[in-house]
Amino acid sequence: MMSYQWLDTWWWPYVFIAVAGWLATDLWRWLGVVVGARLKDDSLLLIWVRAVATALVAAVIAKLVLYPSGELKHVPVALRLLALGLGFAAFLALRQRVWVGIAVALAVLIGGQLLLG
Repeated sequence: MMSYQWLDTWWWPYVFIAVAGWLATDLWRWLGVVVGARLKDDSLLLIWVRAVATALVAAVIAKLVLYPSGELKHVPVALRLLALGLGFAAFLALRQRVWVGIAVALAVLIGGQLLLG
């Protein structure tokens, strides 16, 4: 007779999360490889996917700036908006390098917090 006692072991939730996470993401990766090989870079479907992905990233950034959680909640809104604006300006000014925009925004946030005490 089969026993389910191994479901009560300490390691079972970790195995379940790893397998379920792998299956959930790997399926979409392989589907993307199969379908993506047939798409042209300028196809309407790919343009739409990029637009949706960009909108989702913009929404997450707006939520983090306007409705933050954790320690960022204690930073004034004006400082968060200033850091966002200066980080984006640096991103555009220095050949659209993401790390430059992030570094400038972090420097403004940290510097502003140190100045405000």
